[in-house]
Amino acid sequence: MLGTVADISILGKISPKGVYTGYIVKCVDKKYRRSSIVIFSSQELSDTVHCMIIATTQLNNNIKFIAAPIGEIYYEPEIKDLLKEVRNVRYHRLSCLYEKSCGAIVFHNFKDGVKVLLVKNKNGKYWSFPKGHMEKGESEHQTAAREIKEETGLTVFFYDNYRQTSDYIPFGKIRKRVVFFLAEAKCPNVRIQRSEIDTYTWVSFQQAQTMCRYENDIRVLKKAESMLNTPNKKLVRKNPAQ
Repeated sequence: MLGTVADISILGKISPKGVYTGYIVKCVDKKYRRSSIVIFSSQELSDTVHCMIIATTQLNNNIKFIAAPIGEIYYEPEIKDLLKEVRNVRYHRLSCLYEKSCGAIVFHNFKDGVKVLLVKNKNGKYWSFPKGHMEKGESEHQTAAREIKEETGLTVFFYDNYRQTSDYIPFGKIRKRVVFFLAEAKCPNVRIQRSEIDTYTWVSFQQAQTMCRYENDIRVLKKAESMLNTPNKKLVRKNPAQ
């Protein structure tokens, strides 16, 4: 049902945070018609609303779907927070349509030139960059800093004028967005998180572009290299704690 478009009849608003209850009146799979549903929205809703199923779960009151009006995007931390507004609900096996991760192109100035950090995840086949899912209350920079620290042991400084996004659908209907920053590691001593990372390497920008397999990764690498090589560039560093 993730990603399914449905017309939903609104029964009422149960929280000032924009949580509603309703039931499905029209969708492709007829067996789910009349099913109870929770709806999140930043708008005031009434009557029948054209929505998309943004999450599925098992709830103790038989509500199994969460929806939002077309165009409104909610990620897992927000969904978990808003589900607290539904009285007496205990949920598990939450699956979300939209996933968001943050990470960075991490570089270090070695004696023989600038090099980029590439990592290979335990279950991954290809080289990429340290990144991970956002947690409740974090900014994008805070998520990236935490994930880099957890996966590599590195403390980094971000450059404010670099932010690239990568959108893709890795499998099924899940829609992933990854936000990449440009970050400098003053110390190159990596301590990988064995439970998550299989191996790592420091390579030149050119080498990295040949080792990365995804077009989006190559694009963000080229953008980072171009910015660092721009004459008279002005780079403003951000402490990861900010």
